[in-house]
Amino acid sequence: MVCALGAAVCFGTASVLQAVAARAAEPGTGSGVDPALFLRAVRQWRYLAGLGLDAVGFVLQIIALRHVPIYAVGAALAASLAVTAVVAARLLRVRLSRTEWGAVAVVCAGLLMLGLASGEEGSGTGPPGLAYGLLAVTGLVLLVGAVAGRLPDRTRALVLGLAAGTGFGVVEVAVRLIDGFSWQELANPALYALLVGGGAAFLLLTSALQRGSVTAATAGLVLGETIGPALVGVVWLGDRTREGLAWLAVLGFAVSVAGALALGRFGEPEPEPAPTGP
Repeated sequence: MVCALGAAVCFGTASVLQAVAARAAEPGTGSGVDPALFLRAVRQWRYLAGLGLDAVGFVLQIIALRHVPIYAVGAALAASLAVTAVVAARLLRVRLSRTEWGAVAVVCAGLLMLGLASGEEGSGTGPPGLAYGLLAVTGLVLLVGAVAGRLPDRTRALVLGLAAGTGFGVVEVAVRLIDGFSWQELANPALYALLVGGGAAFLLLTSALQRGSVTAATAGLVLGETIGPALVGVVWLGDRTREGLAWLAVLGFAVSVAGALALGRFGEPEPEPAPTGP
């Protein structure tokens, strides 16, 4: 859980840095799947710093996924939205309302409950077609990204964030289906689902952060990377809770995700008023 929370800090901070860089880049085609926008944004040091934090967060996420259930990791990653809101208040010169600070507290409370209730990760590998299903989901993610570019900015950011989160959710499940690093794994479709899903998620998230609300985009991201993978982990991969604490895990998961979405509901916090005086 410590690694999962560390990943949330990395991802949440990276989102704001990447948003600053993406907004400074020249506008692209408007499509959510725009590699040229990514190439323009990656020339800026803030975006590179964000990618560095993403890399550290990804390593921490893999460690967490190897030791605790997917639902626990997913809920911990929901805290990245709280981190995004706090860092945005600094770097983007925006102000968090009392309601938004309350949502941050709700996320933390949900994570505490989930941490107390989570058990060992499951040892299941799921049905034979699960890895191919992940590949199909990555194709759907790319399709949604291409269509979402035509939506209004606020809706666009939320939908692209949701699609990006789904791509990262594919990565979470794929990690559990890959048995170490060996030449045999080159024949495992889960490996390619991980690569394509992660790549698609980065493209869509960059587009989502360029226009619209950073918190709305991150809210979609949180929703996409938590609910689906959590269900897969419980239904097919054997993830369980501590004896008698299933109710606390369900409550903690629901509370943390609800708090994260509440932050996204209010969109971008209002800018701080300009200082007045002589």
